[in-house]
Amino acid sequence: MRAMWKGAVSFGLVNVPVKMYTATSSHDISFHQVHRTDGGRIRYKRTCDVCGEEVSYDDIAKGYESPEGQLVILTDEDIAELPLSGSREIEVERFVPAEQIDPMLLEKSYYLEPEKTGVKPYALLREALRASDRMALVHVAIRQRSTLAVLRVYDDVIVLQTMLWPDEVRPADFDNLGSTDDLRPQEVAMASSLVDSMTGDYDPSEFEDDYRDAVERLVEAKLAGGDARDVPVPAHDDRGGGQVVDLMAALQRSVDAARASRGQAPAPATETKAADRAEEAAEEPTAEATGEATEEATEKAPAKRSAAKRSSGRAPAKKTAAKQTAAKKTAAKQTAAKSTAKTTKKAASTKTTTKKAASRRTA
Repeated sequence: MRAMWKGAVSFGLVNVPVKMYTATSSHDISFHQVHRTDGGRIRYKRTCDVCGEEVSYDDIAKGYESPEGQLVILTDEDIAELPLSGSREIEVERFVPAEQIDPMLLEKSYYLEPEKTGVKPYALLREALRASDRMALVHVAIRQRSTLAVLRVYDDVIVLQTMLWPDEVRPADFDNLGSTDDLRPQEVAMASSLVDSMTGDYDPSEFEDDYRDAVERLVEAKLAGGDARDVPVPAHDDRGGGQVVDLMAALQRSVDAARASRGQAPAPATETKAADRAEEAAEEPTAEATGEATEEATEKAPAKRSAAKRSSGRAPAKKTAAKQTAAKKTAAKQTAAKSTAKTTKKAASTKTTTKKAASRRTA
């Protein structure tokens, strides 16, 4: 690789001379714009819309047009006088916890290689970052543009990643992102089970750019004089779409599919049934509430639960309602009996106390 930038990392009184390399590259297939009939390249000329003449690069300057329509021209000399525009120093502002830097803020990555005179301080900085689980927040000027960046450790290399400024991230202002109140406990449990069944390590060798490979095969077939329709295209994995009617069923199928892809047995159906019974048990009224409920509420509640149970192939609604109504009436009678017993016992205690008081006065 060829170094694109040379400078130094400075933190405190420590100075680490480094060389910077581009860490990533795009492998996308690039195309030219050509004339469809004869294949001639389409060229773009730099022409001035005032005089109509073609302009060379040496005569091109940077211009800024204000909202009022006034034009300001900035020369190379003006740009060179801007702060940090020509600085060759990566200045560390502070060391921040890694979790405070959201990945959305990170942009382009660069490798930093130490110069021969800076190998030891480079290694010290790398190990300090690794041991503290922190990133170095820095200012750096790349191509005459000062930007914010972070230094972090990747394997044994210190990587510089440029960052967006905070005001460049748009706020996520959406009206409806769903509420946790609309989620049932068994749905959350099943979704967690799906996550567990699909959990694994990231292996870069398992992933490839199918689209790029298809384009390359298409180009090769064209070069060989073949028909583009004969080029095999990767099969599209259609997992279905549209509105999900039964979320629990979809989650269950997803869990089973994930387990099957790993050679595991499908999730036992008893897990789903147990979750259903747990939720229904949580919705059952207590005996005290049953005793105080009105006859109308007593008749409506069993009917509602019976409708849910019919979808699971359980007892008919009428029998279930009758059993629950009888149970609630029995509970109400027991509550009334307990109340009567308490009243009788209290009256007897009061009568005994009155007799004792009369005996004392007679004596």
